[in-house]
Amino acid sequence: MGRSRTNSGLAEDLLIELDRDAGVPLHRQIEASIRASIRAGRLRAGASLPPTRTLAAGLGVSRGVVVEAYQQLVAEGYLASRSGGYTQVAATMPQTVAGAGSAASTATSTAQQPARSVGFRIDFGYGRTDVSQFPRAAWLRSVRTVLTTTPNDRFAYLDGRGVPELRQALCDYLNRVRGTLAVPGDVVVCNGYGQGVALLIQVLARRGARRIALEDPSSRDDARVLAAAAGLDVVGIPVGPDGVRVDALDLADADALVLTPSHQWPTGGVLSATARAEVIRWARRRGAIVIEDDYDAEYRYDRSPVGAMQGLAPEHVVYCGTASKTLAPGLRLGWMVVPPQLVADVAAAKLLADRGSSVIDQLTFADFLTRGEFDRHLRRMRPVYRRRRDALLDALRSHLPDLRPAGIAAGQHVVAWLPPDLDEAAVVAAAARHGLGIQGVGPFRIAGAGPGGLIFGYAILSESAIAEGVALLATAIREVRES
Repeated sequence: MGRSRTNSGLAEDLLIELDRDAGVPLHRQIEASIRASIRAGRLRAGASLPPTRTLAAGLGVSRGVVVEAYQQLVAEGYLASRSGGYTQVAATMPQTVAGAGSAASTATSTAQQPARSVGFRIDFGYGRTDVSQFPRAAWLRSVRTVLTTTPNDRFAYLDGRGVPELRQALCDYLNRVRGTLAVPGDVVVCNGYGQGVALLIQVLARRGARRIALEDPSSRDDARVLAAAAGLDVVGIPVGPDGVRVDALDLADADALVLTPSHQWPTGGVLSATARAEVIRWARRRGAIVIEDDYDAEYRYDRSPVGAMQGLAPEHVVYCGTASKTLAPGLRLGWMVVPPQLVADVAAAKLLADRGSSVIDQLTFADFLTRGEFDRHLRRMRPVYRRRRDALLDALRSHLPDLRPAGIAAGQHVVAWLPPDLDEAAVVAAAARHGLGIQGVGPFRIAGAGPGGLIFGYAILSESAIAEGVALLATAIREVRES
């Protein structure tokens, strides 16, 4: 135990009292003490905490105990962790849970943002990447290379497709890893998937498209909202265990189809080779465009790689990728491989939107890709996310064996289907009353019908937090069944 330093320098001493006879795990006591100090203002925003080894030695505990406490507080938003640097108090403190009604009302994300922590004790919000693992040192090396070697003319205005170096690097990577048939002239760099799909919808609408088909269920931000805003009719195509039901495509009478074929969001199904071929045949018969959202295919654990659909029909498929799930959403880096007949219009729409994405960021990512740093980062992160996924599956087997996990072989979330006796909305509300944030599948349905399910985002949670969260959910479900 020692004094807490509350200035912006290193807090070499922290006032943390441990009661080894209390029956409360030591990492929980450390979490509670630091959390209370932050809430009370004794630790101000930006204050650096002691290194885990230093604090562990001072408290007489193992380093793992302190690491677990820090990780949980990072997940809750109280702390921010930097690779190779000190753990600091976050710039903004998370909101506290204001009661059952408040928690229940905030359990649903807005239409424009992934689910985020809103003060829940533990939040299984989806769509989040562990940005504390961002490869800062490797990225900095690429930044330095760009700033010292790039010709001056690269910093002028360029065409709407993006810098040639990144378009070439992306083609090399995507053709090698995702099985695309990409050429640099057909690549358009954009500010994430959201901007990319907005540009595509604008172009398709101007070229006469009237209806767009989406998987049902599917994400309710981006394509669904943007298509409606552009005056397009939106129709849902039912999703089965293996992805979109291709037998329903002809009835949709659509001009474009948005798919997540390698890991359907949110159910996790993988579209079979036969189904992919049928989608391509449909697109050719209709003269339609398939927008392939390849949002997290790089994170796979129990299956072989699944190639991108774009490689089957480059003239009918727009391949969309992003660094948001692999590196960090704050980079705002995305890319599209566009059919040749659309690329000029999409590039022109990009220029009209913002005159092009940041040249320095594009060149940095190009160097990062070319030097193999992106591959190394993915190899490092796959086992991290796999351990968290395994912790979730183990906890579900132990505490909630009647829930049926799906889509577990890849990605950063798992869907667990509820048994028929459980109402999805009631479970989500009960979980919120216990300080647990979790999303149901229901709000993402277009037709509004289907079995109840829960979406477990696990990417930013420690393994202990995942286990605790599932235990809280089990308590909430018991209450629902007893009510």
